[in-house]
Amino acid sequence: MQAPLLPRPTVVTEASQLTSLIDHLSSHSIIAVDTESNSLYAYQEQVCLIQFSVPGADYLVDPLSDLDLRPLGQVFANAGVEKVFHAAEYDVMCLRRDYGWSFAHLFDTMWAARVLGWPHSGLGNILLERFGVHLDKRWQRHNWGQRPLSHEALDYARLDTHYLLPLRDQMLAEMKEKGRREEAQEFFADVAQARPNFKPFDPDEDIWRVKGAWDLEPGARAILRELLIWRDAEARRQNRPVFKIVSDSTLIALAQARPRSSEQMHGIAEFKPYHQRRYAHRILEAVGKGIGANAPQPPSRPNRPPDKVLKRHEALRRWRKEIAELRGVDPDVVVSNAALWTLAQQAPRSAAELDALHVLGPWKQKTYGDELLALLRKRG
Repeated sequence: MQAPLLPRPTVVTEASQLTSLIDHLSSHSIIAVDTESNSLYAYQEQVCLIQFSVPGADYLVDPLSDLDLRPLGQVFANAGVEKVFHAAEYDVMCLRRDYGWSFAHLFDTMWAARVLGWPHSGLGNILLERFGVHLDKRWQRHNWGQRPLSHEALDYARLDTHYLLPLRDQMLAEMKEKGRREEAQEFFADVAQARPNFKPFDPDEDIWRVKGAWDLEPGARAILRELLIWRDAEARRQNRPVFKIVSDSTLIALAQARPRSSEQMHGIAEFKPYHQRRYAHRILEAVGKGIGANAPQPPSRPNRPPDKVLKRHEALRRWRKEIAELRGVDPDVVVSNAALWTLAQQAPRSAAELDALHVLGPWKQKTYGDELLALLRKRG
């Protein structure tokens, strides 16, 4: 990692430090925030580090150090303190999931870059271009749940927030110049409402998310279901992600092969010797349970939308592409894919009907509403 020499960040592991930090953060009108989680190393990920930066200081809060972090929620809910994130949606979902916090007054530098039409929206590229700072991508796959954290890990973590405040200032100036601040704030407000999408394991639903499950015949599907149940229990027991137990493609191969003995496992695609050493007995049990069991019934596939809806959608996509090219932004910055489908399906005829769909914010409706309504009326 190449970066200007910076003073060491303050690692917050004690209650007195946290109290002082909350007071310090609350005294600023703008702070920078990021989080690190252990999604690649745990069955259920959790926030393992919360980074803050203010002018002249960087702080790393350790949620694994037996701290009561509930008082920190007041900072995130305080509309008088602007919280600057990069790609905030994931951070907001994780913090809301783990602590139940609410969020007000966010600034997202990723969305700001996209609204401004910058060529790159990833933090690494932006920091390199704007500040000459190189982020080592290897740390993106680091196990942030390990303790102690090395000095190198702490230095990397602090760089995720250290430059966000001057970056925000550059972006805000450009937004004002281009008249895009109000548009960006709609994205920021949406991100602040992001909700965690974690769903408990359900073999009857999750089986259809496994690539290749739809192509299996019913008997193999019944086996795959039992293998999924075994894998989930094993991942919970080891506190590891399910993909680090056995991959989906290996489970598909096992379901097709239906091994009844350890010897019959040899040669199964992607089934490694260490899989056999660790899991052969339990896998054979799962296969045995699946043989003769009732196969899970596939969910009904969604009907093809009517032709008039598809034609509306295609017309809306063409309109969006033209607007995006004129503005120099990606199409989904103009209108999201989900909003486009809703407009195609519902075909509002008036501003009131458009407003009732709640798919466009005030700025988008004011800017694009008349054009969209005219296009939809024309398409019938």
